[in-house]
Amino acid sequence: MSLKKDDEAAAAADASSLFANIDRSTVLQEARVFNETPINPRRCRQTLTKILYLIYQSERLQTKEATETFFSITKLFQSQDIPLRQTVYLLIKELSTVAEDVIMVTASLSKDLTAKSEISKANAIRALCKITDASMIQGIERFLKQAIVDKNHAISSAALVSSLHLFSSAKDVVRRWANEVQESVNSKGGITQYHALGLLYQIRQHDRMAIIKLVQGLSRGTLRSPLAYCMLVRYTAKIIEDDEGSRGMYDLLEGWLRHRNEMVVYEAARAICNMRDVTAKELFPAVSALQLMLVSHKPSLRFAAIRTLNKLALTHPAAVAPCNLDMENLITDTNRSIATYAITTLLKTGNEASVDRLMKQITGFMSEISDDFKIIVVDAIRSLCLKFPAKQSVMINFLSGILRDEGGYEFKRSIVEAIFDIIYHIPESKEYALSHLCEFIEDCEFTKLAVRVLHLLGVEGPKSSTPSKFIRCIYNRIILENATVKAAAVSAMGHFAIEVPDLRPRIRVLLTRALDDADDEVRDRAALFLRVTDDSIGNVSEKFVGAGETFSYPALEIGLANYLAHPELQRAPFDISSVPTVSRAQEEAEKQRQKAAKQESIAALPKPAGAVPTTANTAASAKFGGATAAANGSGDSSVNGYAAAMEKIPQLVALGPVFKSSKVVELTESETEYVVGCIKHVFKNHVVFQFNCRNTINDVLLENATVAMQIEQNEDGTAAQLSLEAVVRAEKLAYDVPGNIYVVYRRNGDVTPVATFGNTLKFVVKDCDPATGEPDEEGYDDEYLLEDLELVTADYVIPTSVPDFARAWEQIGEEHEMVEAFELSALANVKAAVTQIIDVIGMQPADNTAAVKDKATTHTLLLSGVFVGGAAVLARCRMAFDAASSGVTLEIAVRCADPAVCERIVNCVV
Repeated sequence: MSLKKDDEAAAAADASSLFANIDRSTVLQEARVFNETPINPRRCRQTLTKILYLIYQSERLQTKEATETFFSITKLFQSQDIPLRQTVYLLIKELSTVAEDVIMVTASLSKDLTAKSEISKANAIRALCKITDASMIQGIERFLKQAIVDKNHAISSAALVSSLHLFSSAKDVVRRWANEVQESVNSKGGITQYHALGLLYQIRQHDRMAIIKLVQGLSRGTLRSPLAYCMLVRYTAKIIEDDEGSRGMYDLLEGWLRHRNEMVVYEAARAICNMRDVTAKELFPAVSALQLMLVSHKPSLRFAAIRTLNKLALTHPAAVAPCNLDMENLITDTNRSIATYAITTLLKTGNEASVDRLMKQITGFMSEISDDFKIIVVDAIRSLCLKFPAKQSVMINFLSGILRDEGGYEFKRSIVEAIFDIIYHIPESKEYALSHLCEFIEDCEFTKLAVRVLHLLGVEGPKSSTPSKFIRCIYNRIILENATVKAAAVSAMGHFAIEVPDLRPRIRVLLTRALDDADDEVRDRAALFLRVTDDSIGNVSEKFVGAGETFSYPALEIGLANYLAHPELQRAPFDISSVPTVSRAQEEAEKQRQKAAKQESIAALPKPAGAVPTTANTAASAKFGGATAAANGSGDSSVNGYAAAMEKIPQLVALGPVFKSSKVVELTESETEYVVGCIKHVFKNHVVFQFNCRNTINDVLLENATVAMQIEQNEDGTAAQLSLEAVVRAEKLAYDVPGNIYVVYRRNGDVTPVATFGNTLKFVVKDCDPATGEPDEEGYDDEYLLEDLELVTADYVIPTSVPDFARAWEQIGEEHEMVEAFELSALANVKAAVTQIIDVIGMQPADNTAAVKDKATTHTLLLSGVFVGGAAVLARCRMAFDAASSGVTLEIAVRCADPAVCERIVNCVV
C-alpha cells in the first residue's frame, strides 16, 4: 500500500516538473525531436504534451510557428505507437485553426480511417472533420456514413459528434445522412443514442411535424440512454412552448416522471415547472416528484430539486407550499447552498406569522455562504417585504445589518437595491430606511453605491418629516470622500436647498465652503446650486432642477446614433424637439417595471400616490411619435432591435423614430415551403410593413423577392389616404437564411386607417445544384399567396402606465368623454372579455385591473395609453356577465382631449 502511494507521489512530482517554468521558445526548440530517426515515442509525447499545455494556458502561437510545428508532427505518423498517435491527433485539432495548409495532412488521416485500431479510427475522424472545410466534405462523406453506423460505439459517437460540428457549414450534405443517423438512434450504445438524437434533431429542426413524430416514436421506450431521454424531454418541452396546440404532449412529460432513472425524472419535472401558463393540476405530479428528491441521500438531487422549487415559488407559491415541511428540514443541511435555497424558498411560500422565525434562522448561516448565495437571500427578503409590508422594520434591520458586514460590490449593491425597492413600494418605511443608508455611506468603500445613496437622499430626503437630520451625513461626504462622491453630495445638498426653504440659508453656507474644493466638478456644482437658490435673482430652481419632465433616454440615444451614422442628416442641427419627453414619475415607473421583469420576483405592485404624471406629461411622452422605452409599457428591447435594423436601410432612415412595433403576425403555416411573418411599424407619418421571410426548400434560391400589397377592405374610407412610397426588396433568400422585405406607406393627412390587405410574395426562382449548391444562371418568375393582414386600431396605441388612474381620469374631465354599451355574446365569461378587450384596444391595464377573480360576474377594467400623435387616452370598461344570454355586457367610457381618438377607441370594440 505504501509502495502504491509512493508511486502516485512520484508520478505527481514528474508531472509538476514537466510543466515547471516552461516557455514557448524552449518548447518549440524541443520540437526538433520529431525529426529524429528512429522516433522516440516517449520524448515526442512529452514535447507534444508541453505544446498542448501552452495552448491550454492561452499561449498564442504565431502563424509561422504553428505551421512549422504542424508539419513537423506529421512525420510522427510513421510511428505505430498508439498513445503517441492519440496525442498527435489532439495537437492537429488545436493547430488547425492557426496553421496554414493544414489540408496537406488529409491523406494521412484518411488512411487512418481504414485502420484496424478502433482508437486511432475514432480520433482520426475527429481530427479530419476539424480540418475539412465544406468544399472537401464530399471526399470523406462515404467514410463518415459508414462510421455513423459502425458497431463500435466509440467510432460511431466520434462520427456523430463530428457531423454535428460540420452541420453549420455543410447542412445540405449532412442532411443526406438522415437514414444512417436514424439507424444510430436505435443503436444499443447509450452515448451513441445521445449523439445521434442530437444530430437528428438538428437535421429536422425546421420540420415541426417530423420532430413531433420523432418524439412520439422514441417515447415508446426504444431508447436506452438516460442522456438521450433527457434530450427527448427537452425537445418535448420546446414543442409545447412553440405551439400551444401541442399541449397534449404534456402526457409524455408526466409519464417520464415515473422513469427509473432519477436524471430523467428531474428533467421531466423541471420541464413541467417551466411550462407557460401551467396549471396547479399540471404542476402537482412534478412537485411531488421534486418533493421526493428533497429527502434523497444524494446532495446533487437535493440541490437540483430545491433550486427548481425556488424558481417555481416566484410564480406559483401555492403549488410549492406542500413541500414546506421537507424544506424546513433542509435548513440545517450540511451543504449551505441547499440550505440557502431552502430558506429563500420558504420565504416565498411562507405566511406572515413565520417571518420572524425564518429571519432568525437566516441570520445564523449568512456568514457561512458565498456572496452569490447571499444575493439570492437578499432578493428573497426583498420579495417577502413587498409581500408583507407590516414586517418592513424587521427586514430593514436585517438588510442594514448585513450591509455592514464584509462583502463584495455585487452583494452590497443587491442590498442597496432591495432597500431602494422597499422605499419605493412602502412609503412609510422611507425615513427609517434612509437613516440606515446614511449610516452605510459613512464607511462605504464603493464609490458607485455611495453616489446612488446620495442621489436617493437628495430626492427623498427633502420630503421627509425632519429633513435637517440628513444634512450632517451629506456634508461629511464633501469633507471626507473622493471627488466623485463629493460632487454627488453637493447635488444632494442642492436639492435640499431648493425643496426646503427653511434650510436654504444654512445649506448655502455649506455650499459656499465647497467653492474652495480642489476638484472643478465639485466647485461647478456648488456654484450652480448657489446660483439657482439665490432668492435675489428670482426662482429659477424649477427651470434647472425641479422640472417635471425629462427626455426619454433610449429614444434620445437612438436619435443621436441615427444622426451621427448618416451624414445627410448632419446638414442641419440635431432637432432635440423630436425626442419624446416623459414625466419623472413615468421614468421611475419604467425603471421599476424593467427591474421587475428582469428579476421576476417583484409582482405588479401599487405605486405611491404622489407619483402621478399629469395628462400633459403623458401626452408629451409620445410627442412626434415618441419611440419606445419610457413611454411604451410593453418593453423596448424588440422595438429597439427593429429600429436598429431599419437604420441601416437608406429608404427608412428619414422616417424618424418608431412610434410602435407590433408583434409578429404569421402569414403562412410553419410547415410551408416559404414561411412569412409580418411586423407593423407605425411612424409619425408612415406605416412600414416588415415581412420576415424564410425559404425552406434546400435546392432553390429566391432572388428579388418582394411583397405586393392591395387594400381589400376599409369601412371608413381613410385607407385611400395611404400612398405607397417605397418597397425594399430582399435581394436573395437562400435556403434557411432569413431575409426581410419592407413596404412603406405614407399616411397623408395623419390618417389612422383600419384596413385589411391582401398580400402576394413575388420572386425569381433559381434551382441549385444539389452537389455544389450553386444556383442556375437563369430563373423564372413565381409568386406565393399569403394570408390577409389587418391594420387595426391597437397598432396606433402605445400602452403606458398611469400610477394613479383616478387622478388622471379626473384631470381630463367629463367634457372629453364618450360612452357606449355593447353585448359581447361570443364570450363565455368576464375573464375572456378582459383578455380580448386588452388585445383589441392595445392599451395598458392600470391598478392591476387585468387580474380577474375566478367565476367573477362583474369587473371594471381600467386602461391607459397614448395614441399616435401624442394624445393621451384613458378607458374604463365595466363588464357584467349575463347568465341568461350567456354573454358579457360591456360599457366602455373613453376620455381623451381629441374627440376623434375617443370615437376610434370606442368603435374598435365592435
